[in-house]
Amino acid sequence: MISVFRNFAKSKWAAGLLVIVGIALLVGGAKLDVFSGIMPKHVISAGARSVDGPQFRVDFDRARESIQERAGRPVSTEEMVKENMHVRYLDQRTRELGFLDWAWKTGIRPGSALVIKQIRAIPAFFNSVTGQFDEQQYQSVLAEKNYTPAMIEAELRDQYVTQHYGAAVFTGVRMPRVFGALLAGRAMETRDGRWFMVTPSMIGPTPAPTDAQLQTFITDNAAQLRRPEFRIASVVLFTAAPNAATAAIPESRIVERFNFKKDSLSVPETRTFVTLTAPTKAAADKIAAALRAGQTPADAGKANGDIRPADFNNTPRSAVSEPAVAAAVFGMSPGQVSDAIQGRVGFTVAKVTGIAPGHPATLESSRAALIEELRAEDAKAQVFSKVEQYEKARSEGKTLDQAVAAIGARIIQIPPFTQDGKAPNGQALPVPPQLITTAWTLSKNGESDVIDAGQGQYFVLRLDDIKPAALPTLEEVRAPLTQAWTQRENARRLSAKADELAGRVRSGQDIAAVASSAGATLVTRGSVQQNEQAQTELGEGVLQGLFGQGKGQVFSGPAQAGFVVGRVDNIHPAVAALAAPVAEQLRLRMGQNFAQAAVEQTFDAAARRTKAKNDPALALQALGVSAPAAGSTTTPAAPAQ
Repeated sequence: MISVFRNFAKSKWAAGLLVIVGIALLVGGAKLDVFSGIMPKHVISAGARSVDGPQFRVDFDRARESIQERAGRPVSTEEMVKENMHVRYLDQRTRELGFLDWAWKTGIRPGSALVIKQIRAIPAFFNSVTGQFDEQQYQSVLAEKNYTPAMIEAELRDQYVTQHYGAAVFTGVRMPRVFGALLAGRAMETRDGRWFMVTPSMIGPTPAPTDAQLQTFITDNAAQLRRPEFRIASVVLFTAAPNAATAAIPESRIVERFNFKKDSLSVPETRTFVTLTAPTKAAADKIAAALRAGQTPADAGKANGDIRPADFNNTPRSAVSEPAVAAAVFGMSPGQVSDAIQGRVGFTVAKVTGIAPGHPATLESSRAALIEELRAEDAKAQVFSKVEQYEKARSEGKTLDQAVAAIGARIIQIPPFTQDGKAPNGQALPVPPQLITTAWTLSKNGESDVIDAGQGQYFVLRLDDIKPAALPTLEEVRAPLTQAWTQRENARRLSAKADELAGRVRSGQDIAAVASSAGATLVTRGSVQQNEQAQTELGEGVLQGLFGQGKGQVFSGPAQAGFVVGRVDNIHPAVAALAAPVAEQLRLRMGQNFAQAAVEQTFDAAARRTKAKNDPALALQALGVSAPAAGSTTTPAAPAQ
C-alpha cells in the first residue's frame, strides 16, 4: 500500500492536484473546500436534516397561502418580507428541524401504523361515492399539491413526534399542591388597617431657593442639564425657475406621454364577490347549492365545516391571486354562483354581487395630471442643470459664494441643531437626514460636495460654527430650574414629615391621635383583599403598605395625594373552603405554563445540540426578493445557536 502512494506522489497527477490545492489556498485562504461552489447550499441545516432553496420556497408559499385564507385578501411575498415574516418563519423552522433531528436520534419515532392511520383519516383521500379510502385519489390529490407519498408521510411523522412529545410533557408535569395553596392563600387573605394621608398642606410653602442652592442643583444634575453640542450651517439650495410650476407644455409632448401611459391610466373592470374555500369538492358543491338556494355566505360556510367567507370589494382581476378563481369570477354575471373551482389549495365557490365596468383613459381626462408630471420633470432637469453648472464653477476655482452667485442659486442659514437633528427648543428640524449627517463630518468653515437628497433635490452644506456642549448658566435656566428644585424640596419635606409621623406611631402613640395632631382624616377599613378593585378604590400605595407589613406593624410610603402612614391591625387567613378550588385552578395554570416553557426550552436546547442554523440571505434568494431597505422594520436574523 505504501508503495502505491509513493508511486502516485511521483506521478504527474499528484503534481496537478498540488497545483489545484495551491490555487485554492491563494484564493480562499486556509479553506480547503475547493468543491464548495458545486455543492448544494442549504437555507436551513440541523444535523441530518436540511432545507434547500426550492423546498424553502415551496414551504414558504404554503405558509403565505394559509395567511391569505385567514386574511381574506391577497398577500404577496414582498409584503411578508417587509414585515419581517420570512425571518420569523425561518427561525421557527430552524428550531423545529433541530428538535426533530434530536428527537429522531433520541428514539422518538412513531410507527408506520400511526402514520397510515392518520393518512386514512384525511377526507380528501376518500371516494365521494363509496365513502372508502381511495389509493388512486390519494395519489392524485398529492400530485395536484406537488406532494409525494414520502413527503406527506414524513410531514405526518414529524407532526406525531412534536404532538406526542408535547402531550407527554404536559401530561407528566404535576406542580406541588402547596404552590397553588400559597398563591390562593395570599390572593384570598384579607387585612384590617388604619391609615391617613400626609398632604402638602401639612408642611406649608417651600421658601424660594437661593442662587447657591440652584447652582448646587445644577452641579448635582449636570448629566441631565448639560446642553449638547450645536452646529450652525448654511445650505446652498438648487431650485428651478419661479415659473416652472406654471410653464406651458407643448401639445406634442402631452400627446406623446399620453400614448406612452395610456394603458396604465385606464381604469380596469372591478368586481365585488365573496369566496368560500372547502377542503373537498363535495363540501364545495354543498356550499354552492346552499348559496343558490338563498343562504348567506356566512350561513353556508358555517353549515359546511365552519368555513369563513372571504369578501373582495371592487377588486380588479390582477389582484386575485388564484388564476382559476379569477377566470371564473370575471366570467360570471351579478348574483351568479360558481361551481366548485379547483385551485392550488382546496375547492373554491364564488358568488359575484357587483360589477364596476372599466373604461379607457382619454387625453382630456388625463391632460391635467400629464401636464403636472411633465412640469415636475422639467423642474428636476433645471435643478440638475444648476448642479452641473455649480460643479463646473467650483472646478474652475471659484469659491462657494462666487459659484452660487454665478448660477443664481441661493444660500440660507438653518437654526442651530444637535447631532440627532433637534433645534434648541427640542423640536425636530424639518431637514433631510443627509444634512444632519453631513454637518457632523465637517470641521468649522468646511464645505461639502453636492449631496443628493432624493426626489430630484440637491444641496451643498457649509458649516459656519460649532457650539460645544456645556452646562447652561443660571440665568438661562433660572425659571424651570427653580420649579424643579421646588418640586424636589417639596417631595423631600413631605417624605420627612411622613417619616416623623410614622415614627411617632411606631413609638407607641395611637395612630388616631397622631392623625388628629397633623390635621389628617383617619381611614379605617376591615377585610381588605388584594385585588384590582381594592387597588382602584384605595390606591397602589395604600395596598402595598397594607399587604407589605405584618400584624401590628406601621407602614409609610408614597401615595396618590402625597404620602400615606398606616398600621396593619389584623390579618385574616383565607377561608379554606373558598381557597381550595382557586388553589387547584392556579396549580393547573402553573403546570401548563411550566410545561409550555419546558417544551420551548427543549426546542432551543435541541437546536443547539444539532447545531441548527439558517442563512437569511439564501432564504431571500430562494424567495426571489431583495433584502429590505435600510431603516425598514426588518432586522437580520441570527442563526439558531
